Amino acid sequence: MGQHLERFRDRRKAAKRLSALFSHPEHVLVAHYSCESFYDRTDGRTPRITSIAVRNLASAQTHSFSIHKVAELRHVPLPDISANYDQLEKAMLDEFFEFIKTHQNYTWLHWNMRDINYGFQAIEHRYRVLSGAPLEIPESQKFDLSRELISIYGVRYTGHPRLESLVEKNKITARDFLAGAAEAEAFEKKEFVKLHQSTLRKADILANIAHRAADNSLITNARWHERFGMHPAILIEWLKEHWVYSLLGLFALVFSLARGWQLFF
Repeated sequence: MGQHLERFRDRRKAAKRLSALFSHPEHVLVAHYSCESFYDRTDGRTPRITSIAVRNLASAQTHSFSIHKVAELRHVPLPDISANYDQLEKAMLDEFFEFIKTHQNYTWLHWNMRDINYGFQAIEHRYRVLSGAPLEIPESQKFDLSRELISIYGVRYTGHPRLESLVEKNKITARDFLAGAAEAEAFEKKEFVKLHQSTLRKADILANIAHRAADNSLITNARWHERFGMHPAILIEWLKEHWVYSLLGLFALVFSLARGWQLFF
């Protein structure tokens, strides 16, 4: 019973957190970024950042930060980006952390950006490596959509990899979308524009998924009993919150007993 009730409560809390984002969507930023592959690395160096996209959940206005844009402004040809990567990456991250400084009261919605391999910590670390001083976003202002969807729909709500699976299942436009292996290949081929387009598309997709989850239109594999649970303890919990229905149920019970008493006598 305890497990079912805990699952119900976790789901309810996650749904409330998601709903809260849409009460003030103008203060929610959807973030995603692309980087050099972080697999099969033997030199110990952290992956270079190639591009970052930040989209406003309400207006859909998107700010982007990318290596190739900085290179264009500095008149560095695309073939020469690798030779100037540190300077270009540093300039890009300068812009990004200046943006953070002007958006300190915003919530950052993201997908699995939660550790040093891939996440805000990884971006901060790269900036420190390049002699920058990152402004850290408080944990309370980060919203990991991937984890929250598991809390809402259950661990089996879609196939793996989950983001690609949701895109296909919900028929969301995947133009320019690159999966992890394809992104790594694009980096090796120095296709920085393609990486940036993929990053922008993923920020758009995350906003789309968040909207659908909030209005209960997201298509998943989750069955009713997996999403809400099927246990008397959950019914009791629900009745405690919806006291009007409990009261109506009590009146119906009293009325039925009264009618039965009259018929008996």
